[in-house]
Amino acid sequence: MRTKIVFLLSVLMLVAVLTACGPTTIVAEPQPPQRTITVTGTGMVMLTPDIARIFIGVHSENADISEAVASNNAQAQRVVDALRNMGVDAKDIQTTNFSIWPSQQYDEYGKIVGVIYMVDNTVYITVRDLAQLGDLLDAAIQAGANNISGISFDVADKTEAMSQARRAAVESARQQAEELTSAAGVELGDVQTISFYESTPTPVPFEGKGGGFDAALAVPISSGQMTLTATVTIVFELK
Repeated sequence: MRTKIVFLLSVLMLVAVLTACGPTTIVAEPQPPQRTITVTGTGMVMLTPDIARIFIGVHSENADISEAVASNNAQAQRVVDALRNMGVDAKDIQTTNFSIWPSQQYDEYGKIVGVIYMVDNTVYITVRDLAQLGDLLDAAIQAGANNISGISFDVADKTEAMSQARRAAVESARQQAEELTSAAGVELGDVQTISFYESTPTPVPFEGKGGGFDAALAVPISSGQMTLTATVTIVFELK
């Protein structure tokens, strides 16, 4: 019995001690802020266009709607046949517009005297042999095309050029970081984050309208060059 009383008293004393001490709190030591440097590099690659895209259309007018449509259909088919004969693949010829609308005709007093029906048929083509571009436009016009809305030059495959631009951008960013850390007397550490932005060049337009190409076809059309840009932002650790 005496042993039980002693044991009970010991347990009560231990509880009292623990209660007096309260909960235990562990305080972590604050870590010093990480030192970093952020740089942005740009890489550019010049590209020579290798394709051209053109809107070529046929516009017809007639007081008889059936005649207007029939005339336009025949003329448009001649244009498409001429393009195919110049080597344009069927997959590179896409109809983008076919429309019919009435145009009211007025006399000098503002009175409606009749209706003329307007018919438009436009195809969007891709030319993959720029050397024959002038001849192709000439053939289209001779076949009946009377509405050429413009030419835009582009590059079919930009994959390798974009890779070159990215590599150049990263090299530019690293060079800047090394120059800055060297000037500041600190050492460049590991890469922490990388973000990048690519700028795909917009096709270069060559404006023209209808028969306006007639006189210019004897002169080669220059496609010029395009610039592809990649920009990267890199965060480096400072040792």
